[in-house]
Amino acid sequence: MTDAANSPGEPKRFLEGDRRAVVYVIYDKRGRVDDFVLHALRALREHAQHIVAVVNGELLPEAREALRDVADDVLQRENTGLDIWGQKAGLDLLENRLAEFGEVVLTNDTWFGPVRPFAPIFERMDATAVDFWGLTDHPRVEVDESWTGEVIPYHLQSFWIAVRKRMFSSEVWREYWRDLPVLDDWREAVTRHEVTFTEHFASRGFTHEVGFPYADYDTENPSIFNADAMLDAGCPVVKRKPFFFWPITMDHNASIGRWTLEKVEQYGYPRELILPNLARNSPPRDLATDIGALEILPDRALLYDESSSLRLAVVAHIYYVDMTEDMLRRADMMPGPYDLIITTPDAGRAEAIADVVARFPREGRRVDIRVLPSNNGRDQSAFLIGCRDVIMDDRYDVLVKIHTKRTPQQGYAVGQHFASQQLDNLLPNAGYVANLIGLFQREPTLGLVYPPMIHIGHGTLGHAWWGNRERFIEVAEQLGMRVPLDNGSPLAPFGSMYAARPRALRSLAERPWRYEDFGGKNAYRDGGLAHVLERMPSYVAAEDGYHTRHALTAEYAALSHTSLEFKVDEMAATIPGSLRDKVIFIHRAGWMGTGRLSDFIAMYRRYHGRDRDPETGRLRRLDRILRWLSDRAIRSAEAA
Repeated sequence: MTDAANSPGEPKRFLEGDRRAVVYVIYDKRGRVDDFVLHALRALREHAQHIVAVVNGELLPEAREALRDVADDVLQRENTGLDIWGQKAGLDLLENRLAEFGEVVLTNDTWFGPVRPFAPIFERMDATAVDFWGLTDHPRVEVDESWTGEVIPYHLQSFWIAVRKRMFSSEVWREYWRDLPVLDDWREAVTRHEVTFTEHFASRGFTHEVGFPYADYDTENPSIFNADAMLDAGCPVVKRKPFFFWPITMDHNASIGRWTLEKVEQYGYPRELILPNLARNSPPRDLATDIGALEILPDRALLYDESSSLRLAVVAHIYYVDMTEDMLRRADMMPGPYDLIITTPDAGRAEAIADVVARFPREGRRVDIRVLPSNNGRDQSAFLIGCRDVIMDDRYDVLVKIHTKRTPQQGYAVGQHFASQQLDNLLPNAGYVANLIGLFQREPTLGLVYPPMIHIGHGTLGHAWWGNRERFIEVAEQLGMRVPLDNGSPLAPFGSMYAARPRALRSLAERPWRYEDFGGKNAYRDGGLAHVLERMPSYVAAEDGYHTRHALTAEYAALSHTSLEFKVDEMAATIPGSLRDKVIFIHRAGWMGTGRLSDFIAMYRRYHGRDRDPETGRLRRLDRILRWLSDRAIRSAEAA
């Protein structure tokens, strides 16, 4: 076997006059090229004489043109082999020209940057005699702690590996890429390439170095869990993953994505390059949790800039006329002039509403009362059909959607609490409302703001999809929405009151909904269109690159947090381990059912694996007994 000893010379520095190539792999399921990619490639141009942009899968014509402005070669290929085979394709494209370069950087679109300048790390590594180097690394992990079930060797992380000429000119290099199979499974790609690449070439005598070693930090994967500290140390990039990684693991490592985002901005990298990409490609609740997208707004106007006022409207569906005065009082808390669009299902209600409006004049308020042909769909159809024009044109910058909410079927106290949770955290007083509108001034990519999921008096935790997920998927496909769905409860404005940028809702209003779509005997049950669309706004906004934030008053934040803390504490009390251990245990055991013997046996089998082979005879006999009991219990349940 050819190794480094057979390659000419020794590891070399990257000298002035040497040329560098970059192979940058891009994947976007919509065929887009986001602005953060173009920004990164423009910055790399200062340090590279040749850039190859490799696109796995679809590529829109306008995206291709944008790439041609920042790359020397744009190679579109079938989306096979993940980014590894994208890199291979880029290397193959350069094959006849590789001798021109002293270094090739293999990288991809899994990072944002440069947050800190590239120059210092290039200068430091240029002065180092080495065969290959990476920005970050990962320690060796033994079998008993490995998620793969095998030893994970020490390795440079593959999102950025720079290779010098002595290595990429070697036979070992050619053999590696020639023999590498197509790896379309993420797990297989990690285990057969990322974690073995470094050891493979190091064992053959090629030397390597890392820019920001894990040993300087207190976690095994600091590129995710110590991202802000790595930026302080000069790392030029921040991985995308700290902003959408499983929030339970982020919590376990006390890694706060919101602080990382603030750190990135402190170094001058705009969040507008980060959030649209994350919104389109992350489960909305994961993203909102990782970046701490909840604002406890003060009652004094501190965030609103009167000099750059937005065009504002309140859209209020009024079915219960006796609540008109309260709706009007809250709407009038909007800062400055605004339009009030009122929808109601019949002329009699419209006349009574007009009388109330006339009794309470307000300077700068223009009123439009619309009588709807049907109340099918209630506030959902009133908004998406009766006010479609309001959403579809550009006359407003921010809409606030409210309605007269009563839920008598849930009991007076619970129903009143739900209405209060909605309205008192959306339109409680003028200072708070000005701050809420100020959030849209501050963040151009903010799509919606609304109170968090109701949980006091409601069994929403873990179940807020209820029976709506299947039809939600159908409607999402019809709308062309490809945002990943939340596995647990969806991120949604339960109660359907929110502030929104109309452009963030446009794809929802483009569909020609009809009032009869909302009718039928199951119209207001789970699976009905009204309940499905209630869960839709944050997802359609995310599809267009807009993210969601929650807002609470300080008082309700205290009530909500103490209630949540107590409930989580009670649910976690009988499960061993850390919070992450508890959650993994629960998910692995699966659905608990109603607590019958057959349910617990099924949980046991899921947790331990149906086909496990216990090492001791006692466990083997117990497993056989439990399988027999389980099969008998399941047959009995099915017969019943």
